[in-house]
Amino acid sequence: MRPELDQLVREGMAQHHVPGVAIGILHEGDEDIAAYGVTNIEHPLPVDADTLFQIASITKTITATIVMRLVERGALDLDAPVRRYIPEFRVRDEDAASRATLRHLVTHTGGWLGDCFADTGKGDDALAKYVAAMAQLEQLTPFGEIWHYSNSSFAVLGRLIELATAKTYEAATRELLFIPLGMTKSCFNADEAITHRVAAGHVIVDEQPKVARPWAFPRATTPVGGVIASVRDLLSYARFHLGDGRASNGARLLSVGSIELMRTRLAPADMGRGVGVAWFLREIGGVQVQYHGGAAIGQQGVLMLAPERKFAIAVQANSGRGGLLHQDITKWAFRTYLGVADPEPAHVRVPKSRRDELVGRYTAALSDVELRAGGDGSLTVRSISHNVLGIKPAPTDPAPARVAFIGEDRFVCLEGPLKDTKGEVLRDPTGSVQWIRAGGRVYRRADA
Repeated sequence: MRPELDQLVREGMAQHHVPGVAIGILHEGDEDIAAYGVTNIEHPLPVDADTLFQIASITKTITATIVMRLVERGALDLDAPVRRYIPEFRVRDEDAASRATLRHLVTHTGGWLGDCFADTGKGDDALAKYVAAMAQLEQLTPFGEIWHYSNSSFAVLGRLIELATAKTYEAATRELLFIPLGMTKSCFNADEAITHRVAAGHVIVDEQPKVARPWAFPRATTPVGGVIASVRDLLSYARFHLGDGRASNGARLLSVGSIELMRTRLAPADMGRGVGVAWFLREIGGVQVQYHGGAAIGQQGVLMLAPERKFAIAVQANSGRGGLLHQDITKWAFRTYLGVADPEPAHVRVPKSRRDELVGRYTAALSDVELRAGGDGSLTVRSISHNVLGIKPAPTDPAPARVAFIGEDRFVCLEGPLKDTKGEVLRDPTGSVQWIRAGGRVYRRADA
């Protein structure tokens, strides 16, 4: 790796409290991997190219790739109702449950509660139990109308894979993707990972990293965010998605049309980006980019691809603030290798009345967001975690951060761990503020 990246990484690790990081870059066929720091501050081993990290929600693109393989076999149909395959499928809103298709699942547009991490045990029936329990999930936004991130939808996709293959999700994924792509170290649980060099997650408590426990999400959320992989394996996966649907040995896994559909904008997401078949889509300096991030318990990473330029970058970090580091790394990589960058959003002035109507508390499953007005006309945002997974030690909530408006109903955080997090206001038909959408989550006004 280049010296300027080495300096950026080492300074960022110290600034953001990241014990270890692995970086992989593909550019016009060449592969480069660099690793820094340690796997675990309590039992340190050097991070290397084969160290396993929890890739978290990058898993969703893997789940979607398996779905597309089954679509090509005729075992699944993106436009079929979920109830064609799971007749008993329920959420609290019967209309949403009866109309939901696989396309709604892969694009996060079902509208029901997305952040459900119910523990239904470690047995092979974990996904079946999870999907049955979804009957209790409330409808947060109108079906098919407002995009918000839906982990629960990808658990349904995992169950559909099981039904279509008559195998567990894990066995189907290994057979249909990991083995053909040579992802030899990729696995799904701590029992497998413990035999390899594996990263522990770290949370930040009083500005110090601490090993996070538990190590992983419940089994039922494996199709949502449970794949464990090295950066080397992620580059093998990226190489496939940069290509034409064939594995490195020439075996065709997907048609060119399916690969292209996965990176085609099927629905609007947030902040001007779109969503294809699981992948997020946007432009950086005129270059089309497909990407997905992931946040596990004390681990964060990202995989970004620019197919037109035969470029990909994967970054994995074992810290709850790893996203701040991988953001700096990916920005550097796009400038250095592709000569493109996102323009800094221009700050705009909004009337005091517009600012004041946002003041209040907004709630979601994983955390609340509080917007406060300052006496100097400023606005600050504070995130309050619910720690629904019972993480120990509980991470310290970040301090309130100043906010600047980048549009009439859009804002960006200017400092601290929330720096560069963008949010937008969602209004009801009367124009009243009903939700805040930030980090993909929809936060409902608490006094609504």
